[in-house]
Amino acid sequence: KGHPEGLAFFADRNAQADVERALADAKVSGKTVLVIMGANWCHDSVGLAGWLDTPRFMAMMRDRYAIVYVDVGTPQTGKGRNLDIAKRFGIKKVKTTPLVMLVSADGKLLNSKKDAASWRNAASRGEDDIYSYFARFTPA
Repeated sequence: KGHPEGLAFFADRNAQADVERALADAKVSGKTVLVIMGANWCHDSVGLAGWLDTPRFMAMMRDRYAIVYVDVGTPQTGKGRNLDIAKRFGIKKVKTTPLVMLVSADGKLLNSKKDAASWRNAASRGEDDIYSYFARFTPA
């Protein structure tokens, strides 16, 4: 069975403000901020967003994560958007999408840069694998 698809990445969003809001929410709620940098043209970005939008994922993630979707445009062609957000969390270049960053309320990257970039195969990962990653995630 294929993955659901979620179009969650919009160029007209103020991504900086969205990230600030999520960090403020995390300070109050104790949640981890999940910053997903991707694009609606990217099969893997849309696949991951699709899973996160299902009732199963929403029920588990609601109390743990403040999720921010950030549109990156097409950095591969030099037409990237919002790339300073990745830099803010210590990732200099967005080479692949989606880039999945788990961030503490005080703005520290909690997963490794390698892990953040490893989601480029998100659409071919199984539902249960993705679910257990987010259900079990603890900072390294």
